[in-house]
Amino acid sequence: MDAAISAAHEAPPAVVLVSAGASHSVALLAGNVLCTWGRGEDGQLGHGDAEDRLVPTVITGFEAPGITSVICGADHTTAYSEDEHQVYSWGWGDFGRLGHGNSTDVFTPQPVKALQGIKIKQLACGDSHCLAVTMAGEVLSWGRNQNGQLGLGTTEDSLLPQTIQAFEGISVKMIAAGAEHTAAVTEDGEIYGWGWGRYGNLGLGDRNDRLVPEKVSSVEGEKMVLVACGWRHTITVSSSGSLYTYGWSKYGQLGHGDFEDHLVPHKVEALKDSSTSQVLANTNNILCYAMCSVTFVVLQATQNLSHAIQPAEFLGLD
Repeated sequence: MDAAISAAHEAPPAVVLVSAGASHSVALLAGNVLCTWGRGEDGQLGHGDAEDRLVPTVITGFEAPGITSVICGADHTTAYSEDEHQVYSWGWGDFGRLGHGNSTDVFTPQPVKALQGIKIKQLACGDSHCLAVTMAGEVLSWGRNQNGQLGLGTTEDSLLPQTIQAFEGISVKMIAAGAEHTAAVTEDGEIYGWGWGRYGNLGLGDRNDRLVPEKVSSVEGEKMVLVACGWRHTITVSSSGSLYTYGWSKYGQLGHGDFEDHLVPHKVEALKDSSTSQVLANTNNILCYAMCSVTFVVLQATQNLSHAIQPAEFLGLD
């Protein structure tokens, strides 16, 4: 296969997974092929150099079998091989975000030796920190920790993955990482938040940081099943399909029809007649798929464009 993915004479391989960082993107293609493009200055593209790539380009020489997850941080990338039970990472190494025991940049995918042999359910990357949920429901974290986003009870960075002891006896279902905060959903449907809390993005009713995971008060008796984080806001979805958001709302990204920060989870009333099955948050925006007749998007455009402060129909997806 040519290094650059192009519309040649044969049908292109199917895209299985995608992820986006601050200025780079990665896609897992059918056939266990990884390709990346965008900014490459810190090695986040994995091609062995610091060059940018203007089109999706296959990472040659990376032959880990059974890749099932690819996740971007701001300037680094992670992948998980289910066949090997091995996490790989590459890119900007500052603060130990790659989990290799140092702060060195890495320009090709390298195994995170501290996680070798561990069966991983999910990976999540924030701006400069990473987390992994094991199949046993434990959570490990590593990288930058200036606001406690690792959940380890300190503000010291961690160059290697460490288990979050606060979750001992609690089985975690999924995690999400914002710029400097983290959220988790447990198998019992509870939400936890920790790290940077200045905008209420932890959902704990104040603007304080938390150094260890703290449970968010029950929301109308709902059990939560999904969570996603933007840079400074958080989204949860309940088992009934209701969507709740909280945190920073300068651009209306919470979808409540205003620009007010919300310090606790607040239901998005504009979607009350829809059942949400999937959510995705990025820097200042939210995308959700509603199981009804249309797809909705909660959109914050770039600052020089207009903002939608309530969910609006995303047209043209028939």
